[in-house]
Amino acid sequence: MKRALVATTMVMSLLLHAPAFAQSPAVEDVEKFIKQAEAALAAESIRVNRVQWVNSTYLTEDTDALAAEAAARQTELQVRLAIEAAKFDAVPGLSDAIKRKLTILTGGIVLPAPTTAGAADELSTISTKLQSDYGKGEGTLKGKPINGSDIEEQMSVNRDPEQLKEMWTSWHDNVGAPMRAGYRRLVEIANEGAKELGYPDVGAMWRSQYDMPAEDVAKLTDKIWGDVKPLYDDLHCYVRGKLNEKYGDTVQGKTGPIRADLLGNMWAQEWSGIYDIVAPVGAGDIGFDTTELLKAAGYDEKKMVETGEGFFTSLGFEKLPDSFWKRSMFLKPNDRDVVCHASAWDIDNQDDLRIKMCIKVNAQDFVTIHHELGHNFYQRAYKAQEYLHVNGANDGFHEAIGDTIALSITPEYLVQIGLLPKDKVPSADKDIGLLLRQAMDKIAFMPFGLLVDKWRWGVFDGSVKPEGYNAAWNELRLKYQGIKPPVERSEASFDPGAKYHIPATTPYLRYFLANVLQFQFYKAACEQSGWTGPLHRCSFYGNKDVGKKFNAMLEMGASKPWPDALEAFTGQREISGEAIIAYFAPLQAWLKEQNKGGSCGW
Repeated sequence: MKRALVATTMVMSLLLHAPAFAQSPAVEDVEKFIKQAEAALAAESIRVNRVQWVNSTYLTEDTDALAAEAAARQTELQVRLAIEAAKFDAVPGLSDAIKRKLTILTGGIVLPAPTTAGAADELSTISTKLQSDYGKGEGTLKGKPINGSDIEEQMSVNRDPEQLKEMWTSWHDNVGAPMRAGYRRLVEIANEGAKELGYPDVGAMWRSQYDMPAEDVAKLTDKIWGDVKPLYDDLHCYVRGKLNEKYGDTVQGKTGPIRADLLGNMWAQEWSGIYDIVAPVGAGDIGFDTTELLKAAGYDEKKMVETGEGFFTSLGFEKLPDSFWKRSMFLKPNDRDVVCHASAWDIDNQDDLRIKMCIKVNAQDFVTIHHELGHNFYQRAYKAQEYLHVNGANDGFHEAIGDTIALSITPEYLVQIGLLPKDKVPSADKDIGLLLRQAMDKIAFMPFGLLVDKWRWGVFDGSVKPEGYNAAWNELRLKYQGIKPPVERSEASFDPGAKYHIPATTPYLRYFLANVLQFQFYKAACEQSGWTGPLHRCSFYGNKDVGKKFNAMLEMGASKPWPDALEAFTGQREISGEAIIAYFAPLQAWLKEQNKGGSCGW
């Protein structure tokens, strides 16, 4: 999701020269400043969003330069506005809405630059190059180049351990390693910018945006992880055993960490690609494969997106505008480099909504489409908010909306949309298979979702030194995920850079929180719809009462603290792992039985 903040030259001039007050500023002075800031930010966002869209869909040196220039101007303005906003913190009598907008202005910059001459340009140039290099990146398979989109697909279907090792190693070496020096400099500049704004480092600045003290954010995530870790440990133990059966001791041992390239995903963050290896006899054969259903029904990329849109419209949401279908990128072009990483875009903060994907007709992309459309429908729901509230309640909310819908891609839903014949719906004895396949994505993701920003927080606060970047990354991967690289790694490498969100400087805690929030949202939606069966089979497709209440939360945007938004839909005010544990409770009991007598842990 992209939402650039930059201003016109005329309004920049107005804002960059702070007004001199003969006496302490009054409430009306702050309100005037906020109004001018929002007008400036809104006025230029369309131009900058278009520049960034063109850059992402036409990767060239020229579009890189244009994007870098636009981002530099954006950062300069954001920093100056943040410095000015900080002067108003102590003004008495400010409304909660104004206070919230000041907080967003002072701490809501993902990559701050200091006011030193040239710093914003340097930071933007580095950032743009890192993202561009990622988009152009390639690995190899059987010695031949393979692009990022194709390598992701191959990692989920290839079962040759040597070829998996080749793809994993070549991608990390070719894409990640060259970024190391640039990333180190990016951290140095951004930290200087954060300190100018009153934060100890960029990580603390990111954590300031969750309606709680920054130090409490880490405590919250650790608590959630503590709730989910026992289930992850059970899953890890079971999957390792099945991989050992498949490949033998020389490839995957019976004990210790799992080899990262064997898990069906370049980053070992989701494991459903190897469900065929771990599926339990009988229960594991759920009777259908969504990929095969899509192909048999003649789905193409557009039909997949139309189906995703159909879920939202079944809840009462309006259809996406015609411009969405004309301007989105659904397929990887043959004639140019693009950033294939899926994203949702709100170009004008109103109705120019788009997604950018290199769609393949498979189950994974079908889920991803529902996820990305969740961003678009959220964006449109809050478009009536004032500019600084044109965002999600927190970034985890934004990621969770589409995933809540995607959780409803159950056999019942596939019947409702005509993909699965009713007599092919798995019987109750297949529930463990259904849950296991879901856990291979949702539970497998949890430690990865946490460790990405734990690594970055350490990088930003200096506890992870540049000379130990790679070691710290792989130590966290071992500690939290229980995985290891397929080959020895050294500090000549920069394995974090092989994950898009590192060169793109996209905070990752949002995905960890979203993975929990989506189950809270989903459970609430199922209860509101009157669903009485097993939670993991619930579909609220077509329930307009759920849609109405869902939309009421979405329309709030960032105008209220996230506990208020959470309560509006779920009745709860805390992000909790309770719903995700309840969802997977039958699976956890089964996993413990399967693991009896084994040696779990790593």
